[in-house]
Amino acid sequence: MLVKLIWMIRAICYKPFMGQFGLYSYIGQPFYMRGFKNICFGKKVRIYPGARIESLGNGKIVIGDDVSIGQCLHLIASKKVLIEKNVTLSANVFISDVEHDYTEIGIHVMNQKLITSTAVIGENCFIGYGAVIRAGTVLGKQCVVGANSVVKGVFPDGCVIAGNPAKIIKRYDAGSQKWERVNSGIL
Repeated sequence: MLVKLIWMIRAICYKPFMGQFGLYSYIGQPFYMRGFKNICFGKKVRIYPGARIESLGNGKIVIGDDVSIGQCLHLIASKKVLIEKNVTLSANVFISDVEHDYTEIGIHVMNQKLITSTAVIGENCFIGYGAVIRAGTVLGKQCVVGANSVVKGVFPDGCVIAGNPAKIIKRYDAGSQKWERVNSGIL
């Protein structure tokens, strides 16, 4: 508990430099943050050690209230990444709204243009260990992403997404109030 209090006090020192920093939020050490003014934390954002959070240019990062983020998050925004309230991200998660173009043969990938597309993680989502959320992904409310999944696309509320590439494997049925398996070819 004392360690988290120290993290909270240290994080308050960053508050004047950030777009927004809500009460009871903290960031575990070590961490790397770039583009402070474009990063907004809601209340009770808890980030464990090893985070790398980068706003490139005018890229906006918005993290809602009551979000828990495990160790070694890597988050990059060149346009916008939105993590809505009550989200849990397990350890070693990567989230980005930017990808490198690779179509110009003979030119190093790092010297090619960046392709950007907003990424959104809806309310009450759970992102499993080692998941990758790619540019342009939109997760509805109450989605669950399986461990080590590579996710790209738009997914509706109340689904379980898993695999590489990730597909919907279950949906919540409001009528039966149960998670029902979807025949997607993934066992």
